[in-house]
Amino acid sequence: MARVRLMARFDWPALMRAGIGGLRLTPVEFWALSPAELSLLLGEGRGQSALTRAGFDALLRAYPDRNEEPEDG
Repeated sequence: MARVRLMARFDWPALMRAGIGGLRLTPVEFWALSPAELSLLLGEGRGQSALTRAGFDALLRAYPDRNEEPEDG
């Protein structure tokens, strides 16, 4: 019974139009996707912001480039 209620939450015709019509997925590709994957393809869940300069600098400090060439010496 709980599964039936969960399935009723999805607007399948709209999702099929978006996936098959909008994204041009084949029916096999559409039905192979999880709801989370389909949401991602439809542009939902983009909560992560772009990398800022401060974030980039923190990455550089954490993972500095290393010169692999031997030093003259």
